[in-house]
Amino acid sequence: MKLMKGNEAIARAMIASGTDGYFGYPITPQSEVMETLMAEKPWETTGMVVLQAESELASINMVYGGAGTGKKVATSSSSPGISLMCEGLTYLAGAEIPCVVMNAMRGGPGLGTIQPAQSDYFQSTKGGGHGDYQLYVMAPASVQEMYDFVFDAWDIAFKYRNPVLILTDGAIGQCMEKCYTRDYVPRWTEEERRANAPWATWGKPANRNHNIVTSLELESARQEVFNQKLQAKYREMEANEVRYEAIDCEDADYIFVAYGTSARICMKSMELARAKGLKVGLLRLITLYPFPKKQIAELAGKVKGMLCVEMSAGQMIEDVKLAADCRIPIEHYGRFGGIIPTPEEVLEAMEQKIIK
Repeated sequence: MKLMKGNEAIARAMIASGTDGYFGYPITPQSEVMETLMAEKPWETTGMVVLQAESELASINMVYGGAGTGKKVATSSSSPGISLMCEGLTYLAGAEIPCVVMNAMRGGPGLGTIQPAQSDYFQSTKGGGHGDYQLYVMAPASVQEMYDFVFDAWDIAFKYRNPVLILTDGAIGQCMEKCYTRDYVPRWTEEERRANAPWATWGKPANRNHNIVTSLELESARQEVFNQKLQAKYREMEANEVRYEAIDCEDADYIFVAYGTSARICMKSMELARAKGLKVGLLRLITLYPFPKKQIAELAGKVKGMLCVEMSAGQMIEDVKLAADCRIPIEHYGRFGGIIPTPEEVLEAMEQKIIK
């Protein structure tokens, strides 16, 4: 167990999970990821490559190249940097290349502020880049989850041959908490890599056809078939990989729906509500894609209303309303531009907007 920042936890988990390479570029508030990796010098102990690219555009394309050989390759950035990576992310999804990306969100739009926000939800779950594709999106709410989710992300990435996005924010990235670390997972040997990534460009034996890793297909009919394959994969994710935490929802009349830092705030708001005799629960979203549609629909048949709490002008609320089929009152409360709401503000919003 060690005391560390969320950004440090991501970096240490990358080393411990057997990551082969990290290509990144510094941007606040996630720069400690690369700084920690540079300080730890994993290339001396595990052989992991750590490289500062000349830009976010360069780093995501280095990920494309390295991950295309079947290596475990990762990067991280913050909101404007992720915007620059979106073309590369759609190429990675289109080529079905597994990788792990972390976004420590900050306030926008534009360069905005370096303070935490959650206004990249649309970008993360609705594409960001062009085409019909999805990233698998995980939303940690603690330093421990920042660490643990790296291991989970590699499992999902290679299981589905899909990029995985760990979506956090500057508050969790910068806060310090105790974190239980794991034993080092050795990097794959060449034989293990070929067994886990038979599709990759690791050299052509005489007894098989060429492996071609690309997102380009000029034949429309074949591209449609490929898109149908992708959609079937996303439906499989939706059926098997939804993650959430329902807290005190069994007897609840009202529900907070939140993720990440906002979910942590709602935990305290829920305690304050219960102390006042209000039966309030919390649905904490862990995967933002796949979205817990079924769970929200079930809760919508039991409770009187939901308050979506997110540090944005209101983005996740659209998915909550669709899942609930607008059967109950669903409202939004959030601060944006880098301001974090207080538990008291959140409870007051529940009382005024939902309970009334």
